[in-house]
Amino acid sequence: MAIDTTSSTSTPPPPVRATPDTSRLSTRDKLVLFVLCAAQFMVALDFSVLNVALPVLGADLGMSQSALQWAVTAFALPSGGFLLLFGRVGDLYGRRRLFLTGLALFGAASLLATLAWDPASFLAGRALQGLGAAAIVPTGMSLLTTTFPEGPARDRALGISGTLLSLGFTVGMVAGGVLTDVLGWRSTMALLAVFALTVLPLAPRLLPASLPHSLKDTGGAPVPHRPRLDVPGAVTVTGGLLSLIYALSTAADHGFAHADVIATLVAGVLLLTAFAVVESRAAAPLVSLPMLRRRTVAWGNVGGLVTFSMMSTVVFALTLYLQEVLDLSAFQTGLVFGVQGVMSAVAGGYAPKVIGRFGARRTLVGSLVGQGALIAALLGLNAHTWSVWLATAAVSLASMCHLGAIISYGLTVTSGVPDGDQGLATGLVTSTQQVGLTVGIPLLGVLATTSDDLLAGVHTVLALDSAIVLAAAVLVGLGLRTGRTASGSIEASGAFEASGSVETEALGAR
Repeated sequence: MAIDTTSSTSTPPPPVRATPDTSRLSTRDKLVLFVLCAAQFMVALDFSVLNVALPVLGADLGMSQSALQWAVTAFALPSGGFLLLFGRVGDLYGRRRLFLTGLALFGAASLLATLAWDPASFLAGRALQGLGAAAIVPTGMSLLTTTFPEGPARDRALGISGTLLSLGFTVGMVAGGVLTDVLGWRSTMALLAVFALTVLPLAPRLLPASLPHSLKDTGGAPVPHRPRLDVPGAVTVTGGLLSLIYALSTAADHGFAHADVIATLVAGVLLLTAFAVVESRAAAPLVSLPMLRRRTVAWGNVGGLVTFSMMSTVVFALTLYLQEVLDLSAFQTGLVFGVQGVMSAVAGGYAPKVIGRFGARRTLVGSLVGQGALIAALLGLNAHTWSVWLATAAVSLASMCHLGAIISYGLTVTSGVPDGDQGLATGLVTSTQQVGLTVGIPLLGVLATTSDDLLAGVHTVLALDSAIVLAAAVLVGLGLRTGRTASGSIEASGAFEASGSVETEALGAR
C-alpha cells in the first residue's frame, strides 16, 4: 500500500510581509515636490499680490483708474488662454523642457515689470508673466502626476500642492499690502522674480527627464509618424478662451451690456463651438473627446470650476465688507485672510487622509456641501464690529472645505489617465482653476459694487454664491455616481476606496 506523504512534506507558506508604506516620500521626491510646488505657489501669489498695490502703481506710472484693470487682465488673458495648448505641447515635445522655459520667461518678465518705466512696459511684463505661467502650471502638474504614482504618494503630493496653491493666493493678499507700504509696489513684482530665479537653477537637476509622448514606446528612437500639434484646434480653443476671459474681466468694470463685452462673449462662444467641431474631426486632436466624456473628467472639472469661482467671489465680497462696512484697515483685513490661510494649510495636511478614507468623489461632494453651507452662514454678517469674528470663522472653515475640493477634484480628473495624456488632463484641471479665478467676480461681485446698499449687495452675492455651490454639489454627486457605461462596463467614480488599506480605483473608464 502506498503511503501518502504529502501532508508531511508540504512546503510551509511563506511569511507574510508587511505592506510597505507607499505614502513615504524619499529625499529626492521631497526636493522634486519642493521645486514643483514652489513654482505653483509663485503663480498663485501672482494672482493676488498686486491687488492692494494697484492705486499706488497707477499713480506712479500714470495709469488712469479705468486702465488699472489691465494690470490684472494682461496676466489673466495669456495665463488662462494658452493653458490647454501648452499642456499638449508639453505632452508632445517634453514637459520638463517647457516647464523650464516657462520659469525662465516668468522670471525675466517679473524683472521687466519690476523695472517698468511706463504703462506699456509694465503691461508687457504682466502679459509675459501670464504666458510663462501658462507653460509652468500644466507642465508642473503633469510632472507631479507622472512622478508620483497613483495612491498615497500622489495623494500627499497633490495635497501639498493644493495647500500651497490656496495659501499662495491668500499670502499674496497679505504680502502685497505689507510690501507696498514698506518698499513700494515694485517690490511685489521683485518678489516673483526672486521666486523664479531661485527655483530655476534647481529644476534641471531634480526634475525627471520627460520624453515626448511619441517616443515613449520606442526607447527614445524616432518613430515614422510623430504626432503633430492640432493647429486648428489650438487656434480655436486659445482664441475662444482669450475672448471669454477678456469679456468676463472687462464686464467687472463696464457691465455685460458694454459693446466690447458682448462682442467678445459672442466670439468666445463661436470659437469654442468651432473648437468642438474641429476636435471631432481631427486625426490627432488637441482635446480627446473620449477624454471629455469621462465622467470623472467632466464632472470633476465642474466641481473645480465652481469651488474656485465661488470662493474667489467670497474673498472679494468680504474684502469690500470688512473695509467699507466695518471700516477695517487693509492690514486688519489682511489678518482675517491670514487666519484663512493658516486654516487652509491645516486642511492640506488632513485632506489626503480624508480622501484615503472616503474616496475622492465623496470628498469632493462633501467639501462642496461644506463650502456652500459655511458661505450661507456669512449671511449673518451685519454692521456691528463683532461680525468680524463670524467672518473670520466662517471664511476660514469654508476655505478648509474649499481646499478639500481642490485636492479631490484634481485627483478625480487625473487618476486613471494614461501618462501620455496627463498634460491634457492637467491642462483641463489648470484651465478650470484659471477660468474659475477669473469668472467668479465678474459674474457675482458686480452685484455688490453696483448696489446702493453695500451690505445688502454683499448679502445678495453670498446667497447666490452659496446656492450655486450647493447645487453644484448635488449635480457633481449625481454625475460621479457609480454606474454602467453604454458598453456595460462599470465606471468607477471615486479615486480611492477604503477597504482596510487604500486601493486605487479605476477612474472613469473610457
